[in-house]
Amino acid sequence: MKIITLNLNGIRAASRKGFFEWLDKESADFICLQELKAQEQDLTEEMLRPNGYHGYFSFAEKKGYSGVGIYTKNNPTKVTSKINIENIDSEGRFIEVAFDDFSLISLYLPSGSSGIDRQEFKFLVLDQFYDFMESRLKQKNTIICGDFNIAHHEIDLKNDKGNKKNSGFLPEERAWMTKIFSQQHWIDVYRALHPEEEANAYTWWSNRGQAWAKNVGWRIDYQIASSKIAKRAISAKVFKDERFSDHAPLIIHYSD
Repeated sequence: MKIITLNLNGIRAASRKGFFEWLDKESADFICLQELKAQEQDLTEEMLRPNGYHGYFSFAEKKGYSGVGIYTKNNPTKVTSKINIENIDSEGRFIEVAFDDFSLISLYLPSGSSGIDRQEFKFLVLDQFYDFMESRLKQKNTIICGDFNIAHHEIDLKNDKGNKKNSGFLPEERAWMTKIFSQQHWIDVYRALHPEEEANAYTWWSNRGQAWAKNVGWRIDYQIASSKIAKRAISAKVFKDERFSDHAPLIIHYSD
């Protein structure tokens, strides 16, 4: 089973950069998307239903903003786009496809970098989603893919010392990540397979300066799994040979 997750920073922009041609070659079983920056009426047939896939989406109420999706080759038994958390539902930050043996979620947690108000909003969403994750552990095997907008440890970004007071690497955000792993026992699948890797693990680079060229990156995109299904992970990599976004695809293979 091959799962890809990618923050597109705009599905239309990613399409112009060859994303769908690449996707066709990758032949993944599931693709989780974040930051569509589009409404359903903006999507072409290729975006809605790429060759061989069914597409499921949650769009933000605000046009040209946020939005998540999942492409799957198999018909799910259930699709959920609302979880009764207004701050997540109204901004199109969650979509889940459920099957008989597992569930897959595409998640886009907010950034707090635009100001104090959005940082407070981010903390609120983290608290609310923590409770959701707690409840989900009592159900079937689950993989949560997405842009968490948090680098967990110093190894997860190039300039840890210079970002200790910046959104995405604040102590409170990092403590939240620690809690979902240590108290709820979710597994950071990439880090479980590559516990000490740094430079090759980054998934996002600022558009400022020469961050991409100098690999001044952050690891903020994850596949987080419940313990049983996490043990099936056999390989993981960040794909950097082509660029479709300011994020890079995170690709993980799981045994069937």
